[in-house]
Amino acid sequence: METVTRIGITLGDPAGIGPEIVAATLAAAPEAWRSRLVVYGDREPLERGARAIGVALPDVAVVGEGAGDATAPGRPDERSGAAQVGYLEAAVAAARRGELAAIATAPISKTWARRAGFAFPGHTEMLASRLGVRDVVMLFAGPRLKVALATVHVALADVARSLTTEGLRTTLAIVARALVADFGIAAPRIGVVGLNPHAGEGGLLGTEDRDVIAPALGALPPARLTGPLVPDAAFRELVDGRHDALVAMYHDQGLIPVKLIDFDEAVNVTLGLPIVRTSPDHGTAYDIAGTGRARAVSMQRALALAIELAGRRGRSASPS
Repeated sequence: METVTRIGITLGDPAGIGPEIVAATLAAAPEAWRSRLVVYGDREPLERGARAIGVALPDVAVVGEGAGDATAPGRPDERSGAAQVGYLEAAVAAARRGELAAIATAPISKTWARRAGFAFPGHTEMLASRLGVRDVVMLFAGPRLKVALATVHVALADVARSLTTEGLRTTLAIVARALVADFGIAAPRIGVVGLNPHAGEGGLLGTEDRDVIAPALGALPPARLTGPLVPDAAFRELVDGRHDALVAMYHDQGLIPVKLIDFDEAVNVTLGLPIVRTSPDHGTAYDIAGTGRARAVSMQRALALAIELAGRRGRSASPS
């Protein structure tokens, strides 16, 4: 069976910085990659983004129906909302048909996507639903940190009751498999961050670490689990190389260190899908859209990581 090598790129919100960072990413991509790339988006905003950032678009496939052609940088509306949803749906439909090994997604606006009928909190939930997967995990991978989240878009007041031993065990299993299969770490060291100050201090500062998190840390070979770790020290240990990855209990616990240390180069990876999915670690940035000031480093790393991970999956699936 022929290995699928095509990589999809979605343009994101055409009123945001997606057209600029995608154009810059295409211009910087090695020529050997370009025949493998398919951009799901409209050519007019993509060309507009290239002009804004001062690059020439290479010859790559672009799939779009003109829905985003009339949008203006920094001025999202119902048209840009519908366009970004359409781009994503087209890419996911191609993945379901077996045409794509990976998708790198430029940022969407959850607000404008919702107004266009997008029924999901974000990319992650939509991809899981469309691709028939129940459990997925959000991992942020940078040059220095790899951090996965046990809960994602949950209000802080609801985090403690959202955590369960079974759910955390599922998350740890997905992270362990991905570190081995996708990132090539034969025996990953996974640190599990506690929820409460001092990881609960034996129950004095909260019981979730003792009663919910600790029971999830049974043997999970070939991975080695450590925790619950004191939150204010765990990320320093990760930077110092004592862990290959951390699992944080809630969104900002994991994302604040990532954005402090690896902001420009961090990539959001959805673990547990039948395809590779990556995205830059930032939003639509309407305030600078169309100005040429957008930094494309994270989008460039998202594409490079998508190609790397898809290649590793393809090699492992090929007969020896």
